[in-house]
Amino acid sequence: MSSDASINVLYVDDEVHNLNSFKAGFRRLFNVFVAESAIEGRKILETEDIQVIITDQRMPVTTGIEFLESIIPNFPEPMRILLTGYADINAVIDAINKGQVYKYIQKPWLDEDLRINIQKAYEVYALRKENRELTERLLLANEQLEYLLRQDPPN
Repeated sequence: MSSDASINVLYVDDEVHNLNSFKAGFRRLFNVFVAESAIEGRKILETEDIQVIITDQRMPVTTGIEFLESIIPNFPEPMRILLTGYADINAVIDAINKGQVYKYIQKPWLDEDLRINIQKAYEVYALRKENRELTERLLLANEQLEYLLRQDPPN
């Protein structure tokens, strides 16, 4: 198993043993951040450059979907994975439509399966970021060309 220590992963779950299990299983592979609530998760997002967010659906104050939906305006880029121990089709539909979830995974997770999904989510994140940067450079080059054309009108 290769390490992707440059990938920042945030895992939000109100169950401390799940956070500890996640940290133990993935801290050698990724740069892991954990939070026991949506509020703690948001604080981490405000201070760290997180690429992949994993959240449990069933939490007491804020559900995983509510958390993911609430952070979209300020943190649209990170890829989102929803974990749940319950097969609730409405939660899956809401996750995709409201929380812009990349992947829905059932608990208990299999370490290898989750690792692969984190890496795939990061690949999508990196491609989207590269596309945004290329688009910005293209727009800038286009503006510069238009400026040059205005400076020297053809005869």
